[in-house]
Amino acid sequence: MKITNVEAFPVWGGTRNYMFLVVDTDEGISGVGEAGLTWKELAVAGVVEHLKPALVGQDANRIEHLWQVMTRGGFFPAGKIAASAISAIDIALWDIQGKARGVPVYQLLGGLCRDKVVCYPHTFGRTTDELVETCKQHVEDGWKFVRLGLAQQGSTLEPNVSIRTALEQFEAIRAAVGDGIEIVFDVHTRLDPPDAIRLCREVEKYHPFFMEDPIRSENPGTFHLLRKQIAVPLAAGEQFCSKWEFRELVEEELIDYARIDLCIVGGISEAKKIAGWCETHYIKLACHNPLGPVSAAACLHLDLACNNFGVQEQPRKPGTMLTDVVPVQVEWKDGHLLPPTRPGLGIEFDREAARKHPFQMSGGPQVRRLDGSFTNW
Repeated sequence: MKITNVEAFPVWGGTRNYMFLVVDTDEGISGVGEAGLTWKELAVAGVVEHLKPALVGQDANRIEHLWQVMTRGGFFPAGKIAASAISAIDIALWDIQGKARGVPVYQLLGGLCRDKVVCYPHTFGRTTDELVETCKQHVEDGWKFVRLGLAQQGSTLEPNVSIRTALEQFEAIRAAVGDGIEIVFDVHTRLDPPDAIRLCREVEKYHPFFMEDPIRSENPGTFHLLRKQIAVPLAAGEQFCSKWEFRELVEEELIDYARIDLCIVGGISEAKKIAGWCETHYIKLACHNPLGPVSAAACLHLDLACNNFGVQEQPRKPGTMLTDVVPVQVEWKDGHLLPPTRPGLGIEFDREAARKHPFQMSGGPQVRRLDGSFTNW
């Protein structure tokens, strides 16, 4: 089964772009993938064009071999942009394998380890009262988790103010949803270690499921400092693009949940390796998925086939966005994603519909401290 074409589809989703990709073969079987790295879609599409000559004519069954060629074949090891393109291609190749054999991808990864996958939504509110009401509505709808992030003040984020707001929100949400609902909190790399330590210590009494990305990701070694002074579970890794970047956090047991992004880290192939490595250190998966329906499907198959699963990020219920582009999506019920029964990823992708949502240039939020200095969003 030879690869005949690789095509990128940057798609405008109404508020942001999504980066899909299709791999075609000479047996008429096509696979779909999705790339991460939001706001860099055209750069990822450019890498796809550079990779295409090395892929067309190759055996689509040789997934690991092709992964190695794409990752190492340009002499310079793949960074985040190239790894995002490779991720989409790798996911598409796994989709092809499942379709060619008439089985869901999770069967190729070892079969089901569970019957369903618990997931958490994104909850928002301009005020604490609005956030609480949103959380209560999600619980009423069947979600078992709620998720909030470190608040900012318009386009300003001042740590002391944001931490006070976070503590107010934690107290109000825990009182509103009770102890049976898990709370996930995303710092989003916005704090420096002293502020992150203070926040994590003060929220212990509210029993967060985990505190995500408490500090910037460029220097994983700083997690040694946090680990010594923080008792709450920690999650990190969504900005990493390879197993090597995860190495220190895993080997030194500096996190409790690995935020593997299948659409940045190198696809299902690399994510499966990292997941097995995490299992040897009792680290569970909490795969990063702020993306579209293809990413959700890829994450679901990995979650279903891995013993050390924790929770899956799922910003909204499947089937509520881009339904013309991805008319068949994964199934959600009562706070869980359910195993697909269709072959491959179990979804459908409509190329013509994708072309009707052309790419629109957009950028991420720009956030400052009170003194005007730049800070992470």
